[in-house]
Amino acid sequence: MIEMLPPGAILILGGLFLPFLPNARVRATWGVVVTLLGLGHLWMLPADFSWVIHPYGYEMEIVRLDKLAFVFAAIFHIAAALSMVYSVHLDDRIQHVAGLTYAGSAVAAACAGDLITLFVFWEATAITSVFLIWANRTERAYNTGIRYLMMQVGSGVLLLAGAVTLFEETGQLAFNHIGIETLGGKLILISFGIKACFPFLHNWVQDAYPEATVTGTVWLSAFTTKLAIYALCRGYAGTDILIPIGAAMTVFPIFFAVIENDMRRVLSYSLNNQLGYMVVGVGIGTPLAINGTVSHAFAHIIYKGLLFMSMGAVLHRVGTIKASELGGLYRTMPLTTIFCIIGAMAISAFPLFSGFVTKSMILTAAAQEHHTVVLLILLFASAGVVDHSGIKVPYFAFFAHDSGMRPKEAPWNMLLAMGIAAFFCLAIGMYAAPLYALLPNDMHDLHWTAYDATHVVTQLQLLLGSATAFVFLQKAGLYPAELRSRNIDVEWIYRKAIPSLLTILYEVGGEVQRALQAQIANTVRSGLDTARRLHQPAGLMGEPWPTGATALWAAILLGIYLVGTFV
Repeated sequence: MIEMLPPGAILILGGLFLPFLPNARVRATWGVVVTLLGLGHLWMLPADFSWVIHPYGYEMEIVRLDKLAFVFAAIFHIAAALSMVYSVHLDDRIQHVAGLTYAGSAVAAACAGDLITLFVFWEATAITSVFLIWANRTERAYNTGIRYLMMQVGSGVLLLAGAVTLFEETGQLAFNHIGIETLGGKLILISFGIKACFPFLHNWVQDAYPEATVTGTVWLSAFTTKLAIYALCRGYAGTDILIPIGAAMTVFPIFFAVIENDMRRVLSYSLNNQLGYMVVGVGIGTPLAINGTVSHAFAHIIYKGLLFMSMGAVLHRVGTIKASELGGLYRTMPLTTIFCIIGAMAISAFPLFSGFVTKSMILTAAAQEHHTVVLLILLFASAGVVDHSGIKVPYFAFFAHDSGMRPKEAPWNMLLAMGIAAFFCLAIGMYAAPLYALLPNDMHDLHWTAYDATHVVTQLQLLLGSATAFVFLQKAGLYPAELRSRNIDVEWIYRKAIPSLLTILYEVGGEVQRALQAQIANTVRSGLDTARRLHQPAGLMGEPWPTGATALWAAILLGIYLVGTFV
């Protein structure tokens, strides 16, 4: 009986039923219970569970629960549970329904065995998640949500176009390795690249996530981008072009994050940076690299969620998240400060924290495959992460200058969610065996361990060097000041360049239209004047023709007609 319910269905159905519950406390409790029931249901399904249907003679695998799908479905359930606990204090049906159905759609997409099922839930994640932005109920949030939806739906359109094209090329709809040898494969890669935040396709994250609600950003950070990483692992493992793409993704967000004032935008750039490591791992494609990518995605969902939770708690209590307006909050928000520091240490890959035991697999895989330049880029990017997420976020939010604010500590449910996430960050870092057991490739066959002298010493050198550089730049007054400003990334293209270009084209088009209308009017007027002159009483056509001339012209026309008919 349990096999008749596909993964994700409990979350979706539970979310749709939630609005009919009587009060906020019951709805919040229901949401937490639903996420735990969904996780239990996932765990009870048989290994390699599959559900195949044959509509109109086509084979569609609605559910394929292999090891790769299972680990993503599991962390999506855990993230949904944490996000739901974090949202318990809310009395907002829209956010609770959107969050649960969003998470359920991501789980169902991760377990899809064919491209059409993947497309359905790929688009479902877009439609459900946008309400977490619109729930802010401001004009700015509405406009941001529209831009976000255009990017997400556009990704889905490309996925569908690629699936149809691939079916025409290969006759297959199964979601297995795709590659970029075909047109359909290229279209699908672009579709995945939008949600995975490839360079120049990435800015929807910095645009949308900071405009979502306090709790909405936590939900958003967990699912969409990691679903794209799952899809890349499934369809494009070992695709070489992903290696330089991922390497670029790790580097460019560092410079924006360092000068950014909005802490949630800093974390959004940091999210881009971490996705870059995962994309590199997919591109390398070896068993160790894929395990590193999957485990890093698992750990990233938790520690990035923890960082967004801590910044959300600050925003909830003081009403701003600008670094230039914060500082000194550790005095009255000590637990939030501690949890934020734990998340910062995890993302910085400190030994004994989750990021260390996952990221090092990707770095090792790059070294083993002799990608020396890429390895150096990743090491540089690791140092940058320490600066903008490991130090900047907790330092400017809770320490730095004293803002004079003395808010209350975060609500109990926020603290509970942050505490559980912090526990996972430490537990995975200290004892990664349970996570390693979930990975798609057997770790025992790879003969790899995180805690050897090379990994530990290299990472400690990076951490110490980055911390020293931060302190030096701060003391020397060289670190970029936190200014009350908004930094423009490639969003300039659609915020400024495209509207300006359309305005110019509209003005030029108007001038061309007016010139054409005037020319046409002059031509018509000239033609009428000519006809009037010809047909007026004194004109060539105005006087009656003699009978002989008329007969001659009639004979000439008849001759032309006969020649044209019989020749």
